[in-house]
Amino acid sequence: MAEKTRQVILSGRSVIDMTLGEPDFPTPKHICDAAVTAIANQETKYTPINGTIALREAISRKFKRDNGLEFGLGEISVACGGKQVLYQAFLATLRPGDEVVMPTPYWASYADMVTLHAGVLKPITTRVEDGFLLQPEALEAALTERTKWVVLNSPSNPSGAAYTGAQLKALTDVIENSPHRNFWILADDIYEHILFDGMTFATVAQVAPKLRERTLTANGVSKAYSMTGWRVGFAGGPKPLIDAMTKLQMQVNSHTSSISQAAAAAALDGPHDFVRDRCAHFQARRDLLLTRFAENPSLVCPRPQGAFYLFPSVAALLGRQTPEGETLVDDVAFSNYLLTQGVAVVPGSGFGMSGHVRLSYATSEVKLEQAADRIKVAVELLL
Repeated sequence: MAEKTRQVILSGRSVIDMTLGEPDFPTPKHICDAAVTAIANQETKYTPINGTIALREAISRKFKRDNGLEFGLGEISVACGGKQVLYQAFLATLRPGDEVVMPTPYWASYADMVTLHAGVLKPITTRVEDGFLLQPEALEAALTERTKWVVLNSPSNPSGAAYTGAQLKALTDVIENSPHRNFWILADDIYEHILFDGMTFATVAQVAPKLRERTLTANGVSKAYSMTGWRVGFAGGPKPLIDAMTKLQMQVNSHTSSISQAAAAAALDGPHDFVRDRCAHFQARRDLLLTRFAENPSLVCPRPQGAFYLFPSVAALLGRQTPEGETLVDDVAFSNYLLTQGVAVVPGSGFGMSGHVRLSYATSEVKLEQAADRIKVAVELLL
């Protein structure tokens, strides 16, 4: 959809792009300055595969400061974005037929990573009325002797669902008490700092210390610090798993950019007031769209607690016809129709849940108002 949107824009038509999952704010100056200083200091050589000592020390401090987790330098992996961290974790552990359990909707890349490594995706459908939160009884029913990973992403891409400490503890209790114990837990915390309504962040190894030796806690600098293009992700976890991931990375790309690593260390150790300020902007944007969508009963959207996405159901609009006579058979057709009306969104089927669409509100309030106006008109035009 992002590529299709670019083509439409290049044709000269006006489109409000709500497809991409990256903050619209610039990388803060002190982070950029750290990169410039690194270049001036000729920090342009190879680094250790799993990251410079300076960056891993900053990551260790971050985990202790923000999550109460202790990771030694040998228990930390740094890669080119969070995506590479996860890819290497699956590559290091999955055998053909291994099951990877995760709630739907899920980040689309999870599914492809699993199948690329001959794993079996085992989705657990969540409900709109539960705010897309995984329920403990559903998790318990999904675990088997074939389970190799349980993936928990909070706050979630694409739904924005986030677990309180108590809700997360209910899930980790299921894992701790399960007779099936030969599996890992992935805590994807990339949206950790983008939480709303005063919610406090919690992560798996924090609420369930007994699971620390089975948990990979993944994070990065892309979302909170507006550093998507710098490509720095990291994870803390059991040393045997980190060692295996490092051996794989040795033959893939050696390490991420030395300059990006210097910038990431400055981000983690530097001031964080701007993160809270930007989070307040995201919350205001969320509220703007929720207010506008509440005017249209055809769009059913839970109130997300984090990230910068809405994941409304458009099921009530499917089966209707566009002014050109095309029947909206599914969420892909609806997304394509919306693009003709000047708004680009992503079909929910790509996230394992058809009948929905994902909208990123990482853009200005002015554009969001325009998008809401266009969506309103597009819905009214349906026959």
